[in-house]
Amino acid sequence: MGLNVPGLVVMVVFYLLVLGTGIWASMKSKRLHDSSQADQTEITLLGNRGISMVVGVFTMTATFVGGGFIVGLTEAVYSPTMGLTWAVMPATAALSFIVGGLFFAKTMRERRYVTMMDPLQIKYGNVISGVLSVALLISDILWVTGTLIGLGAAMSVILDLSYSLCIWISAAVAIIYTLLGGLYSVAYTDIIQLTLIFFSLWLCVPFILMNPYSADITRTALNFTYQAPWVGSLDKESMWRWIDNFLILSLGNLGYQDFHQRTLSASSSATARITCFIAAPLVFILGVPSVLIGAVAASTDWNMTMYGSPSPYERGEAGLILPIALQNLTPPYISIIGIGAIAAAVMSSTDSALLSASSIFASNIYKNILRTKASDRELQWVIRITVVLTGLAGTSLTFLQNSVMVLWILGSGITYTIMFPQLVCVLFFNICNGYGSIMGLLLGVFLRALSGEPSIGLPAVLHFPGCVLEDGKYVQCAPVQTICMLSSIFATVLSSYLVSELFNRGLLPEKWDIYKVKIQKPRQNLILLSNDSKRVENPDDQNVNESMLKEMS
Repeated sequence: MGLNVPGLVVMVVFYLLVLGTGIWASMKSKRLHDSSQADQTEITLLGNRGISMVVGVFTMTATFVGGGFIVGLTEAVYSPTMGLTWAVMPATAALSFIVGGLFFAKTMRERRYVTMMDPLQIKYGNVISGVLSVALLISDILWVTGTLIGLGAAMSVILDLSYSLCIWISAAVAIIYTLLGGLYSVAYTDIIQLTLIFFSLWLCVPFILMNPYSADITRTALNFTYQAPWVGSLDKESMWRWIDNFLILSLGNLGYQDFHQRTLSASSSATARITCFIAAPLVFILGVPSVLIGAVAASTDWNMTMYGSPSPYERGEAGLILPIALQNLTPPYISIIGIGAIAAAVMSSTDSALLSASSIFASNIYKNILRTKASDRELQWVIRITVVLTGLAGTSLTFLQNSVMVLWILGSGITYTIMFPQLVCVLFFNICNGYGSIMGLLLGVFLRALSGEPSIGLPAVLHFPGCVLEDGKYVQCAPVQTICMLSSIFATVLSSYLVSELFNRGLLPEKWDIYKVKIQKPRQNLILLSNDSKRVENPDDQNVNESMLKEMS
């Protein structure tokens, strides 16, 4: 197969359109700064907290309907070992938006945080927040890697271009327009990208369904035809793992800065919440085409196609099933449109991860820890450099060519077992303090490391109930990551309470209290009045630390 010239032309036009939109948005950002004298860093990271509901819905939905979403979803439905039962990404993304809108959006937006790390840094200090910020940066890099792998695989199959060349060009375009305009560029390009994703994927569906090489998907859903039924199955042994994956992909999304960046940039707390509720059904609808394409691929006699035998799964190419299906089961011009949808999805997620990482590093690490007196201009350069370095790191890891689903679960696992419990505790449990945070973090990481991770070759040392030996390796059947997450929350709350009691009862010396959890009792003076009566006065009332009062309440 030679170079697909029409497809290449379409992709160049798409990239120029996205880049042009990003440049236009950067000019809008500059005009806003010049006219209002607003803080440039806040404009770059949060769009001056003026993102409207319509733009917010587009950018919120596009952020999570990325390359990993549509490529990984098709892979899950097609794979005989998984099937529709395990393809939970649309439901989990919708659930995360609903939970985020109900419990997180209003609280975070009203307190005017810049990043999701702010409440942790304010309450626990720089050391703990610095460690957690590094974990977030790693998850964002994995996000970039997963989305770019999906695009590189698709473009190399359909356009017959080098896998590495496709990835580096796409990453370069995303880096450039994110550098230029920050959140404004990301949000406005998301409008184009989400529109293209919606129409392109749904346009491919009729051609996929009517191709002559596939059986009726309603018959293959529950019957073995060319491979196992694409609906999949769920037995007693795998039930807890399914629950674990479902919770990881839903609540884990709330541990990403990408989600909170959209709610914090909204024009009001009400807008932030409504944006979440509208985006929830949209992300579910956008997952339907990928499910149908995966079902058709599982119902196809590949020996009758140009692809030939053995099937993609037998060749170890299940992760490429979306571009393979588009290339072999649709006309050439339709496959080109399909690759445009994949490219748009990848761009919409990659730029969000780049901006997320730069927000965390510039605001919570550089500004608050390394250079507390950094100027606004200096921070702008830090943001740009971080965008480039994150893009380079994420792009460099694509040589692994791992499953998109594996990278998605690994990234969400970090946010689910580490970030989510920390954020829940700091926002909803006033008793929590730095000591509890450290204990919760250490216990969560310790349990997670000992429980093993087959996808990266980490052996299971701690065997939970139901752990079985498969092919010489122990495989956990228990909801390991949920156990780690709940253990982290429990340890954080309990340790916070116990240490606070030890200091307040005088069982530990106050000089050891580095996180200042001991309640300071105001000094009382006796003042003699003219009638020889006594009145108690607290002269230090005005000096009581405001944050201490909040903890006392």
